[in-house]
Amino acid sequence: MTETPSPAPSGRILLVEDDPDAAMFFRDVLTGRGGYDVTHTADPALALSLATRETWGLLLTDLHLPGMTGLELLAAVRAVRPALPVMMVSAHDPALLHLPYGFPDAFLHKPVPAGDLLNTAAVLMARHRTA
Repeated sequence: MTETPSPAPSGRILLVEDDPDAAMFFRDVLTGRGGYDVTHTADPALALSLATRETWGLLLTDLHLPGMTGLELLAAVRAVRPALPVMMVSAHDPALLHLPYGFPDAFLHKPVPAGDLLNTAAVLMARHRTA
């Protein structure tokens, strides 16, 4: 078993996922095993508003969302919070995607193993804190 670095107690993650089962999995793993403070919304417009108004250590978003894609959300967030790390998840192969808005800091393929989720979140948030 790989040991995951401990997050800072103030590690806040904004989770944008419209699939209730996936959202529950991400939230349970990140809070229960990772100790992170996770705020979830299925609405990317609300997520953009939250990302603009509040301080976050990581944005975790699905690629396919209602009303705005994860890529469009990535571009909008980068415009207001360029240093905020973004982890994107999708069942689609990232090699087949056209990424006109730039690349997320990490891309994980669904279904995401819990260990990969925790390790990637820890690395991105640690990098963000030291930047």
